Amino acid sequence: MMENTVHKKLERSVRVVITGAVGDYGRTIVAQLKGHPLMTPAVLVDPNVGGLTEMLSDLGLESDVFALAGSREDAERLVREDRIALVYSESLIPWTATDVLVEATGKISVGVMYARSAMQAHNHVVMVSKEVDSACGAALSEEAVAHGVNYVLADGDQPGNLMRLTAWIDALGLDIVAVGKAGEFDLVFNPSTQSLYYRGAEYAAPGMADLLELPENHTASHVYARAAVVPDLKRAVAADYCEMAAVAQRLGYGADTETMHYPIARPAELADIYALRKDGGILASSSVVDVFTPLRLPGEASFAGGVFAIVRTGDPVTWKILGDKGHVVSRDGKYACIYWPFHLMGVETPLAILRAVQEPHTQAFRPSLMMAARASRDLEAGMNFSVQGHHHEIEGTFPVLTAVDDSASVCPYYLLDGARLRVNVTKGHMIRVDDVEYPDLRVESMHR
Repeated sequence: MMENTVHKKLERSVRVVITGAVGDYGRTIVAQLKGHPLMTPAVLVDPNVGGLTEMLSDLGLESDVFALAGSREDAERLVREDRIALVYSESLIPWTATDVLVEATGKISVGVMYARSAMQAHNHVVMVSKEVDSACGAALSEEAVAHGVNYVLADGDQPGNLMRLTAWIDALGLDIVAVGKAGEFDLVFNPSTQSLYYRGAEYAAPGMADLLELPENHTASHVYARAAVVPDLKRAVAADYCEMAAVAQRLGYGADTETMHYPIARPAELADIYALRKDGGILASSSVVDVFTPLRLPGEASFAGGVFAIVRTGDPVTWKILGDKGHVVSRDGKYACIYWPFHLMGVETPLAILRAVQEPHTQAFRPSLMMAARASRDLEAGMNFSVQGHHHEIEGTFPVLTAVDDSASVCPYYLLDGARLRVNVTKGHMIRVDDVEYPDLRVESMHR
């Protein structure tokens, strides 16, 4: 029934432009859309056009279904022939023949440019690039309203999924205490070897065996003791801060601590751990975002980078019934954890594409937190900042979440990409706008 209703609303297949299409996320979107009944990957954009061809062939598409476009006119012809146009730059995208941009480059300089070009041509924008959204999402959302199009987060990545989960919980009328996500990698403890498996490597962790079960009291000290077993593991990454900033600035939430708590936790413990301190948990305040590191045994299901919300339970009888059915309820009955143990990347993104074309959905921002950078060591003037690596981090810094009220002169983390330090900055200091300059002046126009 739902599919027929959607078909009636759409006059034709939605034509989607996907940037960063050769990347992991890009491939999952293309794979999902190539046979979708309601939308098509009309234009794929990536400097690696050879990689586009290889990917489409690997996905089983015949060579006559796609072609490299040498001009915008070529690309538009291919799209109108219901073929896939492969292009290497924005200048070749036939915006007048497309409907929605899925921005997945993960690069702020080009991501902003793609988004603005799409909106100016009256294409909706589905934002995958959390780096772009964390620094420029509010400005892009305002521009979307001005152009009469939608700007939405992509379902399939944690920020979009967490917004969808919180909207569902708000509709139920539940009181949210905290929201967050699991870190990308689980800590898998093997009791037989007394070791932890994490990010492809094995670590001796004999003390973890005595810390597997959460005690009746002293919850906070127990999770801190777990962290002390593996003090050298890098569990906090910039991508986490970026995603939580994207959520916080839409919900108006804060952070309990600027570096987040990152408790090592088993999913069944989350309602106890993310309780307020007066109730034995780790939180000093409500309406906050946070990230946890999942702990599990071999053979137990993973949280799979999923998302969660901690709510106040209200009627104890209702939640005793639900707890008996296996839902995660704190031992004192005051809190419950509602969670989705998945994020399916591009497999879920069609939901956001349909929402963009069918609903007036551009969401007002409620500025509360921003992602910023503190110096992780003494930095000398003349240093060039660059986003690098799988987690898109900036060498010489570590990310933090800071209140917007305290950040008037602070440089957003990802606007440091391509900047040069003008002054010396000592370890632990927040990097500010006046501390940097941009050899490429175009960067300064990306944040308003």
